Amino acid sequence: MKTLLFAGTTVAALSAANLTPAIAQATQPVSQVLQWNRMLLIIVRTPGAQPATIHATRSFAIMHGAIYDAVNAIDGTHKPYLVLPRASHFASQEAAAAAAAHEVLVKLYPNFQATLDAQLQKALAQLPNEGRAAGINIGSTVADRILARRSNDGSNAQPIPYVFGNAAGDYQSTPPNSPKQPQFTHWSRVTPFALENANQFRPGGPPALTSDRYSDAFDQVKSLGIAGSTTATADEALTGRFWNGAIQNYWNEIAQTASLAHNLTTAENARLFALLNLSFADGVIAFYDAKYTYNFWRPVTAIRAAATDGDPETEADPNWLPEVGNTAPDPSYPGAHAVISAAGAEVLISFFRTRHFEFTVTSEVTSGMRSFTSFPAAAQEATLSRVFAGQHFLFDLAAGQRLGSDVADFVVDNFLTSRDRDD
Repeated sequence: MKTLLFAGTTVAALSAANLTPAIAQATQPVSQVLQWNRMLLIIVRTPGAQPATIHATRSFAIMHGAIYDAVNAIDGTHKPYLVLPRASHFASQEAAAAAAAHEVLVKLYPNFQATLDAQLQKALAQLPNEGRAAGINIGSTVADRILARRSNDGSNAQPIPYVFGNAAGDYQSTPPNSPKQPQFTHWSRVTPFALENANQFRPGGPPALTSDRYSDAFDQVKSLGIAGSTTATADEALTGRFWNGAIQNYWNEIAQTASLAHNLTTAENARLFALLNLSFADGVIAFYDAKYTYNFWRPVTAIRAAATDGDPETEADPNWLPEVGNTAPDPSYPGAHAVISAAGAEVLISFFRTRHFEFTVTSEVTSGMRSFTSFPAAAQEATLSRVFAGQHFLFDLAAGQRLGSDVADFVVDNFLTSRDRDD
């Protein structure tokens, strides 16, 4: 999926309204893979639960990598991610998934142990006795091994102190939440889950401040992304607010919806969510590498300081603020929503072998739902929403889409592949 956004694209052309979401059969029990994905979403959405200097995508990748290797050790149809223990084909895949997830989350979020223990006991009580003990043993063993492999991955390092630039184009702390140190300055040094290195797919730099591409993108976000914009439609402004949450959470829920609609097996779920979250985790490592390589200013800084950019086509507005209020505390280029959304759509298209799927998305920051007829349509809207939110230039998003697609393609092509596939 290499589709890029262009100036003038509107959300109305990207999403479809009033569609009925695909609904799974109510009689089908929900896989433990989905149950524990939901549990982790609850945890990371709990204020204060996620350590401020550790990106939540790491937890999802570790948990789902462990679930996948545990289940796949029993299923045996695909190549392992990191761990291949000896396992009986008669062991319970569901017990293995639950035990692996529980072991990971208890270690990563010890304050939630009581809740996690209760969730595990509830899960195991629903499973047949046959193969359950073997599945628990496999899940716990795999989880411990993967946790050990990630114990020195650089995620616990202290963020690197950041010195703001003062030249035109330099990233600066953004009003109204300044002064504030930017987030995850150390994250590009975290060991990737699948990529060879953080800069493997690093995009080229942003356009020159005096270029037409820059001034066109500047005018677009200045007009559409300002708080209370009179240019953006009500739906465009709503779109900017709707997606203004942790974008990887939205895509995990989209994957849940697709999984239920397709009645995936435990092994299929394990592979889907591992591919998805390995791609997200490495996408974050990769975009922080690019963000702190180019250190490009955010729209709110650029618009307020336009008199200094050397471009006669840009006009300053010293009071400009974005539609969603605060700006995310890190450099603008490339856009994180674009990276994650492109990666999410790429994985789902590859896994389900179709672009088309009718579904709805709920926001974690506003009320209401939005409906789509394809994975790319949701990815496009989530990406373009950052212009309407006043967070990004269009070229941030185009670079982000390419990066996210490249990361996901690499993960899908090289990891968790079928044992029957010719190398």
